[in-house]
Amino acid sequence: MERSAAVERRTAETGIRLALNLDGTGVADIHTGIGFFDHMMTLMTAHGLLDLALVCDGDIEVDGHHSVEDIGIALGDAFKKAIGDKKGIRRYGTFYLPMDEALAFVSLDISGRPYLVYEGGEMAPMIGGFDTELVEEFLRAFAVHAGLTLHVRVLYGRNSHHKVEAIFKALGHALRIAVEHDPKVTGVPSTKGML
Repeated sequence: MERSAAVERRTAETGIRLALNLDGTGVADIHTGIGFFDHMMTLMTAHGLLDLALVCDGDIEVDGHHSVEDIGIALGDAFKKAIGDKKGIRRYGTFYLPMDEALAFVSLDISGRPYLVYEGGEMAPMIGGFDTELVEEFLRAFAVHAGLTLHVRVLYGRNSHHKVEAIFKALGHALRIAVEHDPKVTGVPSTKGML
């Protein structure tokens, strides 16, 4: 059975429609109004073998903050619904991803205990129309609402585009590993009996 969920989120600042399938093939249909962020979400989707349809009508005339953060919230909510009872999953996912001169590391636990450790290093303030400070805002919102313990670190690199791209691709791969069914796991992968 496919693990999927749809979420609609509407505030005075954003209107979001999102559909997520954890057992997808990497199909992305993403329209946030922020070109670079669309690109990053598409990469995360493709590398995670997720299916993600996302439309956001946000107040990007102000800046991208509300849109990016609220998309993280909506994606986290959809992930939490789609993952369900967490029975039979691998639970943990870790991935190192090289992007030319940059190397990023993402490690996560579908723990139910939200936490973000983020070390992105120095970056240019903007990549196209995207504020690089919003990488951390997106990751925090996603981790909190999905119930993930999430560690993200750029180990080195010079080009900001490459650094952020490595983060999103590594996140996709780590999610793909963690949500995968493990044939050796019959229940919830925790000695506590719940996550």
